[in-house]
Amino acid sequence: MNNPLLSNDLLPRFEHVRTEHMETAIDQILSDNRMQIQQLATQEQPTWDTLVQPMQSLDDRLNNAWSVISHLNGVMNNDELREVYKRCLAKLTEYGTELSQNSTLCDAYKKVSEDDAFSSLSEAQQKAIHNTLRDFHLGGVDLPEGQKRQYADLSRELSELTSRFSDNVLDATQHWFKHITDAEELKGLPESALDGARQAAEQRDLEGYVITLDFPSFHPVMTYCDNAALRREVYEAFVTRASDVGPDGGTWDNTPVMAEILKRRHQMAQLLGFENYAERSLATKMARSPAEVMAFLEELAQKSRPMAEQEFADLKAFAKEHSGVGTLEAWDIGYYSEKMSQDRYDISPETLRPWFPVNRVVDGLFAVTERLFDLNIEQVEDAETWHRDVKAYRISRSGEAIAYFYLDLFARKGKRGGAWMADCRVRWRNLRGTLQLPVAFLTCNFTPPVGDKPALLTHDEVTTLFHEFGHGLHHMLTKVEVADVSGINGVAWDAVELPSQFLENWCWNPESLNLIARHYETGEPLPQDLLDKLLAAKNFQAGMQMVRQLEFSIFDFRLHSEFKPVSPVNPLDMHREVRSEIAVTETPEFNRFPNAFSHIFAGGYAAGYYSYKWAEVLAADAFSLFEEHGIFDPETGRSFLENILERGGSQEPMELFKAFRGREPAVDALLRQCGIVTQAA
Repeated sequence: MNNPLLSNDLLPRFEHVRTEHMETAIDQILSDNRMQIQQLATQEQPTWDTLVQPMQSLDDRLNNAWSVISHLNGVMNNDELREVYKRCLAKLTEYGTELSQNSTLCDAYKKVSEDDAFSSLSEAQQKAIHNTLRDFHLGGVDLPEGQKRQYADLSRELSELTSRFSDNVLDATQHWFKHITDAEELKGLPESALDGARQAAEQRDLEGYVITLDFPSFHPVMTYCDNAALRREVYEAFVTRASDVGPDGGTWDNTPVMAEILKRRHQMAQLLGFENYAERSLATKMARSPAEVMAFLEELAQKSRPMAEQEFADLKAFAKEHSGVGTLEAWDIGYYSEKMSQDRYDISPETLRPWFPVNRVVDGLFAVTERLFDLNIEQVEDAETWHRDVKAYRISRSGEAIAYFYLDLFARKGKRGGAWMADCRVRWRNLRGTLQLPVAFLTCNFTPPVGDKPALLTHDEVTTLFHEFGHGLHHMLTKVEVADVSGINGVAWDAVELPSQFLENWCWNPESLNLIARHYETGEPLPQDLLDKLLAAKNFQAGMQMVRQLEFSIFDFRLHSEFKPVSPVNPLDMHREVRSEIAVTETPEFNRFPNAFSHIFAGGYAAGYYSYKWAEVLAADAFSLFEEHGIFDPETGRSFLENILERGGSQEPMELFKAFRGREPAVDALLRQCGIVTQAA
């Protein structure tokens, strides 16, 4: 069988990839790798060329196959693929543990690091070896045999549990829907949401309208629907996903899954000599201790909570004055916030949609990045993709290709919710001197086009696209040629959000918005009065938004740092406790937020959700230099490219930041950007 996952294609042959190719490819690669590692690890005098480079080659071949399988599982999920994915994941977890506990291989890397020739290696090569030795330790290489086996079992179980958590959330999200035949029930919904609801009904061979829990469907109901009973029903279905209560209560309940995940993370951390999993998490991050993280979060909370309290008091007063609402329920907050924003600024996300047709926004995004970093971006017409909506692109400079990426922008059945960037290929140079260019997957879940009308984005969605593209640039514009520290590889997790949050700033500047926003029918730019209103409304409820993100961050960090095996805390109880201390809004008793908090239970953000805020400080401070010199200043753009984007994980992020900014980051720029300046004084 000619297996496309075993071929050496830079752009995978997606149209040729079948489910039956997947496990076969993984089995083949793992078998080949195990044989070669045995030989590599037992060398008398290993060097970079005889040990590290061949190991990178083995890792790269595996990554190139697995990146495709993993991606398809996220964007084209079905029962058959899911089962194959799980089996492959179990094999990869076992292999990863086996590798990280291979003491002979670890000793070989130590020999390279202790050799006189080490000092003549490049900074990136040295960093890659230091990281590998650290990861050996974090993988349990120093443990006695019995504990190694225990650690391996825990890794395997944890991998299965996080995958189950993710599947439960996806199944619960996609199972529930509300069929509505009376348009009156949907009064207040904008035309774009009604079009989407009609399309969702047609796809199910139903008359009328269908509301789902996918964000493009759920969010308009919570924001615009006049029918409070429907808002409550949709809200309850959403916040009880994968839990013991709600319309599907008990069917995909993640409560026991979370308990088992937390228990195993704690056990793994303790085996490695850490007090708790939060300490283990910080071993690969910028933040130096749990105390530093908590102090950082509490400082932000202290400075932003007064503003959040005032904003919520204003909202309650507005709802009472305009609608006679005495008690503001959780499903009312988005609705009355939108009414208040319209009243105060005379603008709504829906008002702006016509100026953000998806193709124009994508072209504008490319124009901004081309100008900032001296690039050229063009579509690759003949590239194979996994769905007709997906497009592939080439990034070049001075006529020479430097990277490729795929854009998959619209929500659909079988596609995991949210937005993300993942690597498809990593930039590195092999022993033969061949350079592999980086390739990225960029995935969003926007409302798809309906009929002849193009997909029209909200400004929030525009910001999401810029955010993910920032991650993509970090991966694609690297100049590092050592795979382990190329692009986002080897970058401390709490610094990885810097480029993504940094690029969001260009969604708010009149000069860059002129490149992004054009009316889908007339081609007219965003009128000055709408632009003024958009900018005026930028920090509407910024305090409430800040406090909400801090609530998630503190909940996550305390959950992992305060875990006690003898009396393990229930995540729901911990969430309620954190909310009582920091939140300014009330949530109903049936809210089960933790049960669908995939970032920390199925993603890479366990004891690391604070990273968003940590990196936000870096991003705001980095952007303040552009504010000083001009948002398209060539010199500042070049400096950000050379000091941050091109360097990948080859140096510590704080050193890279200082090289760009001339000093360590300060929180003031973020507080100023959010309009919390008075509280920061």
